Amino acid sequence: MSTPAPHRLNGLEADNLLAFLSLLGMLRALEEARPLWLPRVSWSVDQPPLRPVLHLTESVTEHDVVAAVATGLAALACRHDFDSKKDLKLAPTEATTLLRSAARADRYTADLWAALVSDGAIRAKKKAPEAEPTPLCLLFGQGHQHFLERLCSIPKKPTPPARGTGRHRTVVSETDCLGEALFSPWTRPDDTDSFRWDPHEDVRYALRATDPTDTKTKETTQHGANRLAAVGLSVLTVIPRRRGADTRLEILGGGRQGSDPVITWPIWQAPISLAAVRALLGHSGLNDPATRTALGVADRRRARRVSSGKFMNFTRAESV
Repeated sequence: MSTPAPHRLNGLEADNLLAFLSLLGMLRALEEARPLWLPRVSWSVDQPPLRPVLHLTESVTEHDVVAAVATGLAALACRHDFDSKKDLKLAPTEATTLLRSAARADRYTADLWAALVSDGAIRAKKKAPEAEPTPLCLLFGQGHQHFLERLCSIPKKPTPPARGTGRHRTVVSETDCLGEALFSPWTRPDDTDSFRWDPHEDVRYALRATDPTDTKTKETTQHGANRLAAVGLSVLTVIPRRRGADTRLEILGGGRQGSDPVITWPIWQAPISLAAVRALLGHSGLNDPATRTALGVADRRRARRVSSGKFMNFTRAESV
């Protein structure tokens, strides 16, 4: 019996946090919709440019893959319900209640909330203490950008607005939008909300000919990638960790570079499942070259959270 041909995911660059989260989201959506396909991912270490490669147990087309991803996304997105909360600003007791409620629900809901907040890391605030949110939460209402509001709405929005104007106006389907995110180099044609995980969104005023906040010239995004990443976030469980006199929140694969949160993900060579990816992200021995070789990890990429005024972004990831 011949082995089904793999699918090279040309849209997902190795050094872009949004792309890595999209990869996790794709795997989670496929496991939800087509578990018998046993989706696995490797990286094209010997075939540059470096991209992830999807392996399945059945011979299917790219269109079949995208259709299955869309089905899985729809099933998972309906569980993104935050009771009209806009921001991830929770009192410790409220966080405890929400986490306990999620634990009694289905596995995905429990994973999602475990990736958002912990009542084991509390921040002192002027008005009242708050449970510290995931370091991947970059939106707290600044510029009318609200994290939970977007985490609820973006995965449920199958298509972006029509692209272009007049005779050049183009309406894209859900499968076209997801297919572009996975299989084509990103052109970021969509005027939709995002999470500021794409380093392309770190726009500064300096050395620019136009205002980055002007609606006519502001940066656009890849809508399908943001939908996938919203689901992929559920893989990155938060972990309270003691740092000096404080307890701070880190994510699976996360850490600190000075005072800045970072996230590091491996580049592995053999096809592995989402569960194996989680295990690699949390592996304590990846600083050892011999351990990396034994596990088939060829490289690691690290992105750092940075601030520019009241806005935050993640940098393009560098090789560790």
